[in-house]
Amino acid sequence: MNRAPERGRSAPPSDRYRRGERRTSAEPLAAAWEPDATRAMRRPRKARGVKRLVGNYGWRIYAIPVLLVLTALVVLDTVQPKTPAIGGTGANTNAAETPVSTPEPPASEVPGKKPVLNIPTAELPGGPAFSEDGVGTFKAIPGAGGRIGDAGAQKFRKYSIAIEDGVKPADYNDDATAFARTIDGILADPRSWIGTKQVALQRVEANQNPDFTVTLTTTKTTHTLCGKDIPFETSCYNPGQKRVIINVARWIRGAMVYGSDLAGYRTYVINHEVGHALGSGHAACAENGAPAPVMMQQTFGVSNNFVSQLNAGQDVVPADGKVCVPNAFPAG
Repeated sequence: MNRAPERGRSAPPSDRYRRGERRTSAEPLAAAWEPDATRAMRRPRKARGVKRLVGNYGWRIYAIPVLLVLTALVVLDTVQPKTPAIGGTGANTNAAETPVSTPEPPASEVPGKKPVLNIPTAELPGGPAFSEDGVGTFKAIPGAGGRIGDAGAQKFRKYSIAIEDGVKPADYNDDATAFARTIDGILADPRSWIGTKQVALQRVEANQNPDFTVTLTTTKTTHTLCGKDIPFETSCYNPGQKRVIINVARWIRGAMVYGSDLAGYRTYVINHEVGHALGSGHAACAENGAPAPVMMQQTFGVSNNFVSQLNAGQDVVPADGKVCVPNAFPAG
């Protein structure tokens, strides 16, 4: 038989201690079924460090270091001093500059193109041996003098005299001073350039900034400084070195058209090459039987046809058949 509940007590409802339900006074606290520590372990952890940044900002986070590097490079380029352009006139006048190499002007006797030649008068005459191998350095011959020529001359030029190392003393009669006196005598002759009344000259020492240097030179060095397009021994004026190059082969043996007149040829070759140093170009025979202009290439002949062939039609000499006679002076 069922008993009635005891008086003063009531049976606890089944959900009395259910979590979250209101409790009555004097009732014991309901303990949580899951401890706080356990809940904390089950709660998902928040991402930290790079993963957290990637999660928050996505791909943009990778752009930040790239932008920082680019910014640093721009700042470095801005503060770094600039190197001035070669040949420029920037404010940094103490900056080192690289010298600009300029092509050396061609020597006076080099033709426009290599011709095929048949010029018997251009051959080197037979005669004594001469110095062929030099070393490309030059020894100045001491000596200076006063000004020669008209006081009102338009051109005043200073010159010095030298001999290449390697030229044998026998090629200038074992006397460098006598060789220099020969040059001085030719240029001081009143029939020479000073006789034109347009030129005045003065010999100076090599360290006194001469406008050109008359130099006795071996054939090997002559070929280097004068060019090799003409297959005959020749002299020339080299403007890059400001040298009147006198080929020792021609100094010793002369030229066909001068025959045995070696002194006459030496006078001609000095006046011709110094003429180039003074700015004169080549000239042609103007009249049959007339004295050849000193600026005609008489080393190779006094026939316009021959000289025109030598220069392959690139010069002022026409192939007109005119033939002159040798002449060593610009002012006859």
